[in-house]
Order: sequence, then C-alpha cells, then structure tokens
Amino acid sequence: MVFSNTTLYNCFNKKGVQSIRNKYINLALNKLGIAFDSLDLTFHQMNNGIPGDITSYWPGSDDEDVLICVFKGNQIHEPFHRQDFFFINYAYKNSYQALSEKYNNLITINEDECYIGQPYSGYALRADSKDDVIIIGVLIRKDSFFREYLPTVYTDSALFRFFVEPQTNKFSDEYIHLLVTKEHAIRTLLELMVVEYADKGEDTQRILKSMLQTLLLEIARRYRIEKSGIATKTLTEQIIDYMGDHSDIVTLKDIAAHFSYHPNYISALLHIETGRKFTEILLEKRMERAVLLMKNTSLSLEEISALLGYSNHSNFYKAFKDYYGTTPREYIKKH
Repeated sequence: MVFSNTTLYNCFNKKGVQSIRNKYINLALNKLGIAFDSLDLTFHQMNNGIPGDITSYWPGSDDEDVLICVFKGNQIHEPFHRQDFFFINYAYKNSYQALSEKYNNLITINEDECYIGQPYSGYALRADSKDDVIIIGVLIRKDSFFREYLPTVYTDSALFRFFVEPQTNKFSDEYIHLLVTKEHAIRTLLELMVVEYADKGEDTQRILKSMLQTLLLEIARRYRIEKSGIATKTLTEQIIDYMGDHSDIVTLKDIAAHFSYHPNYISALLHIETGRKFTEILLEKRMERAVLLMKNTSLSLEEISALLGYSNHSNFYKAFKDYYGTTPREYIKKH
C-alpha cells in the first residue's frame, strides 16, 4: 500500500475514520520497524585513547539531513556509546530505559515521553519486555541543525545552550527528558513524519524539514512549561532570563510591558540587585551567545551578528572588541 500524508491528514481531520488513520500509521511503523535492522549503526572506537569508548556515525544517506527510524521489539541492550548527530527518541508504545553516564543510572522513558540527546552524549538503550516496545527516532545531522534550526530554539536560553554547547564540551552527557500526552501535537507530528518517511519521495526531505521546524517549536513550548514549574525565581532573575532569551530584540520598554512594571522601576531594580545597567547586562548576554555561536557552529560572523540583533556587522565587531579586547576573528584563533 502506498502511504500518503494527504490521505493521512484527511484522516486526522474527519470524524469516524480513526481506524483508517491508525491503519496508515501502523503500516508505516511496521515498514520502518523492519527497515531498522538495515541501518548502519555500527559502533567505532573513538580516537581519544580511551578503550571501549565507541561511537556511531550518521546512518542516513549523503543527501539526507533528517532521518526517521522506528525500533519495534521487546529486547534492547545497547553498549554504552556516543553518536555524532542530534536525536529525538519518543516512546510511542510501552516504556524503555536509557543509561546516562552523567547521572550514572537508568532513566525510565515511559510511553509518551521523549529522550533528546546531543552529539557525543553518552547513552545506551535498554528494554526487556513481554510486549513490543515502539520507539520513534528523529535523527538530525549536527551541521544541518546549526545551519537551519538554531533560530527555532534561540528564544529559550536553556534549550539554546543544550543544542549549542555539545561541541564546547565534546563529551557532554546532557539530555532532555520530556513528557508528552497522546493528544499533544508532538505525537501527531511524529506520526506524520513516520508516514512521510515510510514512503519517501523526491520532496520528502523538504517536507520533513518543515515538520521538524514545527516539532522543535512544540518541544520548546513543552520544555518551557515543564521548566516553569521546577523553581520559583526572583523578579530580577526572571528579567535577566528574559533578556537572555530575547537578546536580539529586547528593549527596556519591552521588559517593562512584559512584567507589567514601569521602565524606570526595571532599570532601578537591575542596578540595585546586580550593580549593573540594563545595557551592560544586555551586552553580556549578547556576547555570551556570540562566543557560543562562534565556537560551536559554522555560521559566518555576519550571520551571527544578524542573529544577535545587530543591524550591521560593523556594530557587532565594535561591540565585541570593546567587550573582549580583541576582534571576533582574533578571538576564534586564540580559542
């Protein structure tokens, strides 16, 4: 049977066709589940002098930047390893476990939860179940992510750092564990991506990239919701976080409007609590991001200056040199 996202989309939007929708999804899941064993996920010894430190490399074809895979089975016992790409693993059916080096324990990924990993983050999947476990994996080339999807996560400092810093600490062991409900758009988007990839066409990569953009936006939204309930921050901390998240466009008036205070109050509060002016804090946030982008992406200095909110790269060069005492190019050479 030929899969069609148009047909599937109609199934999502008409009453009384739930069984047809599920049929298309299950056919696609089964097809990719069978194809999983043919993926080249060979582990290679890393050139770091550490015996047993192994990694897997991009398993897709040269013309793919996004790959969708499906594991379907009741037994998983991977060796602890790393990989050179970003991945989003979603527990579509039943639960599995992920071994995290940083936390030295097994993390249970329950049904409808995501496990998001960085390039070179250490992990291993584990499952031993009487029923089949289904895991949907979205794999993203590292360079492609930095080139095409970085602006999508730019407005959340924590998420931005998660995706940008892996190369700062090449053997990072960070991950994101995210809860998703069955009714959430993330699950629906993943189902659509599975169906699209199961019956690839000439425009599949373009379609998947568009879906991935939306998926990352939904993940960022869900991440903010979960993060907001973790701890209560002071107003000053919230303001500084907001400045970091919107350092490309934020003004004092924007912050005052967002937090419902007068601009003069915000300015005075920041000075009292931090000893610095609004403009000094904003410059610090921009320069921190500038260094992260320079070190960890292939973006040009012109592209970075635009991403940081500078109207022309000459202003960025001047601000950078005033802050660090050296030009951006000289800084890159030294670091």
